[in-house]
Amino acid sequence: MDPITKAILLSWDWKIEVIVVLALAGTLYSRGWWQLRQRAGGSAHRYQRSVRSRWRLAVSWRLVAYWVGLISVALALLSPIDALGQQLFFMHMVQHLLLIMIAPPLLLIANPMPFVLWGLPRGLRLSIGGLFSQALHRESGFRQWLRKLTQPGIVWMVWVISLIGWHDPGMYNAALRYEWVHNVEHLTFFIASMLLWWHLTGAGPRVYKQFGLLGRIGLVISVVPPNMVTGIVLSFAEQGYYSYYENVPRLWGFDVLMDQQLGGLIMWVPGSMMYIVAALILIGRFLSQEDRKPPLPKSEWASAGVASAPGLEQ
Repeated sequence: MDPITKAILLSWDWKIEVIVVLALAGTLYSRGWWQLRQRAGGSAHRYQRSVRSRWRLAVSWRLVAYWVGLISVALALLSPIDALGQQLFFMHMVQHLLLIMIAPPLLLIANPMPFVLWGLPRGLRLSIGGLFSQALHRESGFRQWLRKLTQPGIVWMVWVISLIGWHDPGMYNAALRYEWVHNVEHLTFFIASMLLWWHLTGAGPRVYKQFGLLGRIGLVISVVPPNMVTGIVLSFAEQGYYSYYENVPRLWGFDVLMDQQLGGLIMWVPGSMMYIVAALILIGRFLSQEDRKPPLPKSEWASAGVASAPGLEQ
């Protein structure tokens, strides 16, 4: 192994601010998970054994999803992936994939809000829970403000602007040359993606009762074209767009253009696939709901004027 590659692979950047946030988030969620699991076990006399077992299983997979999400953030920001992103465009795309398409859905399918609240000390939990109840009350000004600023259309626009804007050569080169710009890039990617996946997963706080499965299916499908087109443009480019990579040591035999094309392919195929999988899951849930709907009574078929249609009469 050449010295440069060896040095990069051993370069873990122990950012204290990232470590503290991830450790606090993991501790609170895990403590809340344990508290709720214990309460479910203690109230076993109220429920059938099978119902309690299913609830425990649901809570358990949420804990796993949450921790995998936190580990994904840690890998993106602390591991050699971050250092390699300074040398290779496609590794920077791997980093973005973790922050945009892996960590947010895993964190949000875990529905972190109630678990984190239960992870707080009792007095603090009651105080913060009371504040949340007031702020998210149906008639509260904060809830109305939150609904306006996080409408699906606005979230979609913010997500697309951040995705395309940060891949502009000027913005991208600045993010690699200046650490504070790089941090802003990652923060905007992560926040925009968390807001998008908040709508898609239906995680709390739930302030959009009208936004059902069909709306979520449409939203997730609508983000595929911007992501796919950006990846395709990078994959089929005939020249390197990012001058920063022309002035750094080239690793593993990748020239600038090959590196960029591979990064575009990662964004195009695995990146788009994440949203397609999410769309298929939502479509499956929608179809299962339709199957569970009770059939119309015969009187309603008759009132609709179709009772005498062939095949409907028994």
